[in-house]
Amino acid sequence: MSADSLKDEIQNSQDKHEEDIPRSSPFDFVIKQFQGKRSSLGKRKEQPSDIKKFFRSFDFGKSEGKDRNEIEETELNNSGSDDQIEKQDLSVEDGLSHLISEVESPSGEQRFNQFMQKLGKDASSKNLDLNNCALSAADVTELASLLPFLPELEEISLSWNSCVGGTLKALTVHLHHVNQLKVLRLNSCRLTAEDVTSLGEAFEIVPQLEELDLSWNSNIGGKLSLLTKKLQEGCKLKILKITDCNLTAKDGESLAEILNVIPNLEVLDLSINKHIGCSMKVIAQDLKNVPGLKELNLHMCGLKHDSLQGLDTALQHLPQLRKLDISCNKEIGGGFKDSTAHLASLKNLEVLDLHQCCVTEEDVANLSQVIPLLSSLQELNLSSNKNIGVSSEPLLGRLRFLPKLKSVAISNCGLGEASLSSLAEAALHLPELEILDLSWNKCVGGNLKLLLGALKLATKIQVLRLSSCNLVAEDLALLTLLRQDGHLAQLQKLDLSYNNNASDEGWVVFCQGLAGFKELSELDVSLRPSSCRDCGTWFSDLLAALTKLPALADLGMQRWVLSESQRKRLECFNQDNKRNIRFDC
Repeated sequence: MSADSLKDEIQNSQDKHEEDIPRSSPFDFVIKQFQGKRSSLGKRKEQPSDIKKFFRSFDFGKSEGKDRNEIEETELNNSGSDDQIEKQDLSVEDGLSHLISEVESPSGEQRFNQFMQKLGKDASSKNLDLNNCALSAADVTELASLLPFLPELEEISLSWNSCVGGTLKALTVHLHHVNQLKVLRLNSCRLTAEDVTSLGEAFEIVPQLEELDLSWNSNIGGKLSLLTKKLQEGCKLKILKITDCNLTAKDGESLAEILNVIPNLEVLDLSINKHIGCSMKVIAQDLKNVPGLKELNLHMCGLKHDSLQGLDTALQHLPQLRKLDISCNKEIGGGFKDSTAHLASLKNLEVLDLHQCCVTEEDVANLSQVIPLLSSLQELNLSSNKNIGVSSEPLLGRLRFLPKLKSVAISNCGLGEASLSSLAEAALHLPELEILDLSWNKCVGGNLKLLLGALKLATKIQVLRLSSCNLVAEDLALLTLLRQDGHLAQLQKLDLSYNNNASDEGWVVFCQGLAGFKELSELDVSLRPSSCRDCGTWFSDLLAALTKLPALADLGMQRWVLSESQRKRLECFNQDNKRNIRFDC
């Protein structure tokens, strides 16, 4: 065999040997070191025994006893050292096992991230947003097990998860791990009596809680005391929302009893609880215990005259109130004549909602004396009070004294031409106006010119609603003329629906000038439900205008009948123009 052949054979043998050696993991080195120590330890423990036998075979004379003692002592010391080394090695082994276990098992943070990823949500150590995630009972249990890894958590939102109901206790027993929690939202979770009880018991372990939202849980009705009786003095709750929870008069009394232990309350929302009105007088008496209240929502709470009187008395103790909503309480109509004494004292009130309260002419007369005194008022809603129109001139005319008004809603109020004139004159003094809703007032049709001056000055107006106003071609032409003259530049939403009297010629003029409304995002020109009409020649002008309205996202055209070619053009519009307009036809 030549030298070169021998060299190749040796090299092949080495390569084969290397292939036979399995690849090692990062831990193999540590494990081998540990095994080496164990092997050395075994050898060390065996060696003294052989030496001992060897030396015992010799006679050392007189010094034998002494030397033997020294040898035995040395052996004993060596044995002790070996035991200590063995203990250290066992400690190394335990540490190694723990290290391997940690690498193989995900950390708490990793588990949390995996949990959130499974639900399609972003992970945050402070804000847990699981709204509308179709959570199961198992998910709630898993979430509870993750709370120990979220010590900085401040918000938990589980709203719109019906399976949370009946499983809340699994979560609340672990809330002590998140004692910095400030916000807990459980809207529409089908909470049970047991859930309410466990939630009450959790109050003392989340002392920082500031917001609690239990809205749309109808089973809470009649059981609110299970929650309120657990509240303790010094509670930091600032926001309490219990919308549409089927609350009873007894629940109202339970709520009244705890107002003295939540002095920091700023928002109280009891809306859509029709039976709580019977206890509103009791609640009103204790509102003096929450002088910092800023929002009070009693929409659709079954209020009556006596409720309104009690509420008015309470208003004198609520100097910080900024929003008062007593809308959709039809039985308070006629009660304002005796219940407006303290309303005028609300110097910080910004929002007043009285829509659909069946106010009478006498109510309007009283309100016309009080509302103009609300110097901070920004939003006023008097809609769906049909009797306002009969005697609304003084009230609407005095809106001029409210220069901060941003939103005025007077839809479906039976306004007459005189009332419209009073409003138009007052609007000249409302430079901050952003929203004007005059829908369902037939007098506007043919008289929009009365608002011409006000609309010219309303440089900030963003929403104009003129639905079902009997608009005619002249009114549509006026709107485009205003835009051509540089007005209505900020208009974003324009509702012209249900104005069937407008002619095709009027729609042609309007569509030809529509391109000027560059900020427009919503436009509705739908017809009344009981009617239909062929889409005339203005359709082409409409499509041409849409190409020049970059912000438009929604176009309502219900009950306009499109020809086959028009429908195809509409269907292809978004693709052809790279737009995403929602056509409601």
